[in-house]
Order: sequence, then structure tokens, then C-alpha cells
Amino acid sequence: MPMERYQFMSNVWKDGIFDNKVVFCTGGAGTICSTQVRAMVALGANACIIGRNTEKTENMAKDIATARPGAKVIGIGAIDVRKPELLQQAAERCAKELGSLDFCIAGAAGNFLAPLDQISPNAMKSVIDIDVLGSYNTVKATLPYLIESAARHKTDGKTQPPNGTGGRILFVSATLHYAGTPLQSHVSVAKAGVDAMAVSVAIEQGPKGVTSNIIAPGPIADTEGMARLSKSENRDRAYKSVPSGRFGTVKEIADATVYLFSDAGNYVNGETLVVDGGAWRTAGYGNGFEYPDFLLSGESVTGVAGGKKSKL
Repeated sequence: MPMERYQFMSNVWKDGIFDNKVVFCTGGAGTICSTQVRAMVALGANACIIGRNTEKTENMAKDIATARPGAKVIGIGAIDVRKPELLQQAAERCAKELGSLDFCIAGAAGNFLAPLDQISPNAMKSVIDIDVLGSYNTVKATLPYLIESAARHKTDGKTQPPNGTGGRILFVSATLHYAGTPLQSHVSVAKAGVDAMAVSVAIEQGPKGVTSNIIAPGPIADTEGMARLSKSENRDRAYKSVPSGRFGTVKEIADATVYLFSDAGNYVNGETLVVDGGAWRTAGYGNGFEYPDFLLSGESVTGVAGGKKSKL
């Protein structure tokens, strides 16, 4: 059953602004990324979402397609972003079957909670490989298509683009490394790398018409990340660490995505758009583990789905 439009984007956007455009998204079956893609599809785009779990990815693609009658959404599962050849094949299929690849969302990520002294070298490597190398592999696979799209959809800021916008990449990052976050050293390192990569892409590919930006979500309600990485009994208390007094919604991440990909975001390049209600500025520690007591105890993280796995 189709979602109500206001559940996944605000009503301020004009229908059809992404007509005949195609968005490619890694991590596309996830709570946040699927909503970003859904908003783009509702506004005219077709899409190709990438994921590890084939059934989940294909089912999500079908669900996203309900956002607009006639929408085409491909779900490609069994894709590990750490394997560049698989991403290259997926990008090629996307462009071939849907006609182009105009926008890219690099959203695949890995995370769990653990203090640094309990993170194995393999666990650290896994997170960095998924986040940093996965984002790099995504850029490498999609960049030729994004450059072509940017050339077809040039904007000068003075006249309305006759064929809309294109040639834009968006990295989904985090705010964890801004002030430092306990139990998240591995992801902080990885996301700092993603942020640096996004800026490099902006500097090097900007002269070709490609824009590269970052969205950094804060605590977003009803997401897989919130469910896995915080204790449910402490979430009400965690609101107090957010200046806006609440957790965010996936709709608000989707709205930021539409802005950066739309005509309104033409001159935004190499920037980070933080969507967190001001939460990172309080350096709040709202996942239910008391600082510094928990770290001094030497205990392992328990009581959350996203704890350290022994196999890592």
C-alpha cells in the first residue's frame, strides 16, 4: 500500500522536478536511504537501489515504485560495496535499463557499539572498508555517468535549466566525529574519511559540472540505526540532548536530499548539510550508556541489537 506523501517528504516540492532522471543508491533498502529515493521517485525520477540482502532490496524497490504511477525502480541485491566490480556492473545495468544515471546517493554503512579497546582489528577494518572504500567504489562506478549527466544538464544560476538538474552525488555521513562520541571510534574514523572524500570529489569534479555534498543525519526516530544503537528505555531521556527537543524524521532527511539535488541546490558544492536538530552541538550522550562510568567499568555493550559481534 502506498505511503502517504507527507510521511516521506514535505509538500513544498513541485511535482515533476526530477522527470526523466535516474537516481542510484547504495544501502537503498535501509530506512533513511529508501526514504530519500522514495521522495525522488515521487517527484519524477526512476531509481536503482543496491543492497546486500536480495529479497529485502527487491521488495523495497517494489514498495518505492508505489510512490508514483509508472515509476521504474530496480532493486539489485547481493552487492557488497567493498567489491568494485559488483558496483560497476550495477551502475552499468542502471544506466542501460533506465537510460541514464544522474544522481548518486552513497549510503551503505556499517556500525555497532563498542569501546576502542574491545574493537578487533578486523572489526575496525570492516567498518572502514564498508564506509570509506564502499563510498570510493561507488564514486568510481558512477562518476563517468555523473559527468555525462552534468554535461547534459548545465546550470548557470540565471536561467531555469531546460532539462532539469543532474550530475550530483550525495554522501550519507554522520556527526559522530565532530565532538567525539564514546563507543563509536570506528565509525567516527570512517565517516571522517567519507567527509574528506566528498570534498575531494567536489574540488576535482566540480569543474566538470559535478557537485558533491554530504548529509549528516542526527538521531532519527524509527530507523534501523536508532533501534540497533540505543537502549529503548533511555530514548525519552535522550530527547533532552537535542536542542530541538525531539528526534528527527526520515522525511526531513529526504527533504534535504531533494534540496541538494534540485535547482535550489545548484551552487552548493563540497558542503555538509547537518540535519540533527542541533544535537551534535550539545555533545549529548543519549544512547543509554552513562559517561564515563560505563567506559571505566570495562563491561561489554549489552542490551542493544548493534553490539559488537564476536566474529568481528
